[in-house]
Formats: sequence, C-alpha cells, structure tokens
Amino acid sequence: MFLHVGLGNPGKEYELHRHNVGFMVVDSIISRYDVINCKEKFNGHYYKFSKNNEKTILLKPQTFMNASGRCVTSIMDYFSIDPSSVIVWHDEIDLDKGKIKLKFGGGHGGHNGVRDIINHIGENFYRVRVGIGRPIHNISPSKWVLSPFYKDDFNNWLNELLKIMVDEIDHIYKDRGIEFMNRVAIKTNKNKKRD
Repeated sequence: MFLHVGLGNPGKEYELHRHNVGFMVVDSIISRYDVINCKEKFNGHYYKFSKNNEKTILLKPQTFMNASGRCVTSIMDYFSIDPSSVIVWHDEIDLDKGKIKLKFGGGHGGHNGVRDIINHIGENFYRVRVGIGRPIHNISPSKWVLSPFYKDDFNNWLNELLKIMVDEIDHIYKDRGIEFMNRVAIKTNKNKKRD
C-alpha cells in the first residue's frame, strides 16, 4: 500500500496558494481516477483506491502545514504503512517554476511541513518537490508561498505539470523516481517548445 500526502493549508482562502501545490497534486490524482470516497478522519481528508492492483491512500492533512506530521502518522499507523511507501508532495521555493525533484530520505530543506513529518516518522520517505520559483519584486518568502499563483502560472505551466506528473506517477515506484523525473522533464520541455 502506498500513501500519497499532499501538503497544504485547509480552507478556501488558501486553495490557490503556492504553498498548496501538494493539495493540487492530490486533487489532480483524485480527478484523473474519479476517486470519490472521501473520509474525514485523523485530522485529514483521505481517499482509498486501487491502481494496477496496488492499494493507494491519498491524504490531505487538515492540520495546517506546520502540523502535518500527526495526521500522516495516524494514517500510517491505522493502515500499517511503512515510511518507505510514503510520497509527500510539496512546494519548493528553491526550484524554478515547473521544475520537480524527487528524492528518498534526507532533510527538510527548510520546509516546515516536511520538517514536522520527519519529526514524526523519520527521514526515510519519498518527497516530490514542486518548484514554485523565488519571490519577485522583493516579496518575502513567507508572503510568496502564502499568496495565490498568478493566472498565467496556471495557463503557462502549472496545469500542464500537474497533468504530466499524474500521467507518470507509476514511475515513482520503479527506480526511486529517476524515470519519473526524466519523463516529466522531457514532456514539459516538449510542451514548452510547442508554445
């Protein structure tokens, strides 16, 4: 069983914020596979479905970003999920817009949601960092992540990136994600050349 955790803040006012790109990934998976069985438990919204005979849990913690770890731990304990089967999707200010990086293990890189999960389950899980770019016009990093994406972001790269990541999601499990990152990079670059 795999657990995909999208990090974000609950509430309509945060829905389109850069910090909520993890929620957007989970929502894209839900939409793509017509997953409808939302359960509200363990301080989160979670969905169960099977893909390629593999049981999968999709989770959006409702504890706010910096306290995501207890929700993740509760779900893992309830379903007996090993940390190595956890994939955390989150925003990354130190990656250019539309770039992704997948890694297994390591530190939190200054991301408080990831930090809290590490404090609860250790470092041995996957994380997919989704680049949101550095702040522009002297905006502080905290204000940048807690502000909505521009309409052009959705039109120029974000919607396409979400679709491609969901298309290629099976490759996360096969070789520690190298094929996943390569395929996403190739497809996003092809689409940029068409523009």
